[in-house]
Amino acid sequence: MSTRSLVDIRILQREYLLAISRALTAELDLPDLLRIILQSAVEFVGGRAGIIVLADPHIETLRVAAVYGIPPHMVNYFEPLLRGVPYISGREQDALPELNRHLMEIAKKVDLDLNQVVRLPMGYGNEVIGLIYMFQSGNSHFGQDTAVLLSSFAQQAAIAVKNARLYSQVQQEKQRLSAILEQSADGVMILDEQLAITVFNRALSNMTNWKSADAIGQQHEDVMVWQALKSEMTLEQALDDGWPLPGAAHLYVEGEFALRGKNNHIMLGITYAPLLDDNGRMTNIIANIRDLTRYREEEQLQKTFISVVSHELKTPVSIIKGYAGTLRRQDAHWSPEILDESLAIIEEEADSLTDLIDNLLEASRLQAGTFSLELSEEVMLDRLVTAVMRKFNPQSDNHTFTLDFPDDFPAVWGDERRLTQVLNNLVSNAIKYSPDGGLITLSGRIHPDHVTISVTDEGIGIPEHQRHRIFQQFSRLDNALSRQTEGTGLGLFLSKSIVEAHNGRIWFNNNENGGTTFTFSLPKE
Repeated sequence: MSTRSLVDIRILQREYLLAISRALTAELDLPDLLRIILQSAVEFVGGRAGIIVLADPHIETLRVAAVYGIPPHMVNYFEPLLRGVPYISGREQDALPELNRHLMEIAKKVDLDLNQVVRLPMGYGNEVIGLIYMFQSGNSHFGQDTAVLLSSFAQQAAIAVKNARLYSQVQQEKQRLSAILEQSADGVMILDEQLAITVFNRALSNMTNWKSADAIGQQHEDVMVWQALKSEMTLEQALDDGWPLPGAAHLYVEGEFALRGKNNHIMLGITYAPLLDDNGRMTNIIANIRDLTRYREEEQLQKTFISVVSHELKTPVSIIKGYAGTLRRQDAHWSPEILDESLAIIEEEADSLTDLIDNLLEASRLQAGTFSLELSEEVMLDRLVTAVMRKFNPQSDNHTFTLDFPDDFPAVWGDERRLTQVLNNLVSNAIKYSPDGGLITLSGRIHPDHVTISVTDEGIGIPEHQRHRIFQQFSRLDNALSRQTEGTGLGLFLSKSIVEAHNGRIWFNNNENGGTTFTFSLPKE
């Protein structure tokens, strides 16, 4: 080869590689880019056709990634050539006879004028990520330096594949992280250094009533509007105060958050974590948000429960101790009537203590999952209701009890003791929350698949804003009357649990003329 021809080849090679470099920097997908590289390589050496195959990183096989000069429907015929002769580094010259033999057999089958093959590895570091096959036709033959001349094309192809795979991995990781953020049960918000919102996930959108599309791009303080703050400062105030200092802990902010477009609020707790670059400059803030409304409500309920239970335990114990101490006085001689009355009060208060302890034990069994029923198939609800009415009738002078049951009221499957407990709770509440007296009606109705029992009073009713709490554990009406009456807030919670354990349900309605009706249903079978 003359000096002139070598210079011409190098110039031509440089032109092709410049065109490939421009393609690499353009927004082309990998198949288009590999096709451009393959076409340039074939034209550069004056070949007839070419194929690029890539090693799949997930499975031990090769797949065709680009084809030039071969009709698409004929590519499958080249399978023995592409996969039948493995590439071994440093032994490629030994493989050429076998490669050419396969090519000749394929050329006869597909009637293509191909007579020679050259194979080049596409290497990246020590990894072979693919192979380039170049085919010659007619009386032309590849020169001995063809492989050397084409090495730059193979290297460019390897770079393109490696970059595409890295980009794909980055995209997959980005999609995975986006999916994690979006599907997180906690609210997640990401701010840029100017405190503009860049990420606002679905959970946070559901919490705050802000649509993600509306929140993204807004300033943090315009979206996170506090009605009242429990912690010392907001994020903006902390930043003005120098947060985050090097090595500083995350910032926690808690308070009442005003729901967008609603006259309501929830309790939110937000943990802000700064994201710093290598120079210690804050580039982002990642906020993890939790709705603490239910947690704070339960916390308050527990405090109320401790207070109520302490009071409920103290009252009967004090009465029992007082009467017992009085009866033990050595200087007094009590008549049989006074002794009977005093002992009856002691027995009554002891029963109250027993009921309270039983309720607490039932609540703990429900939480532990050990709650069970002792079922009987012949529970006569009308008789149970009658017995409960007779029990409570002497306990109130200003209430009138009435029964409203059909004569053919059927027996049901159930736990007689626990259903009596439900009736006791409902009638006791009807008395407590109708302090001015009135009519208390206990009624039963028969339906095709179930029966219902109702307890109706003429009392104070249940305010709209407290209806959602009625069946919650340790929950009581928040009014002056409930604070004056005894109770732990467990009765309706236990009643609901017992009825639902019987495959029934319980509900209530405020009556038009005042008072409340509690109803529970039980299946006939």
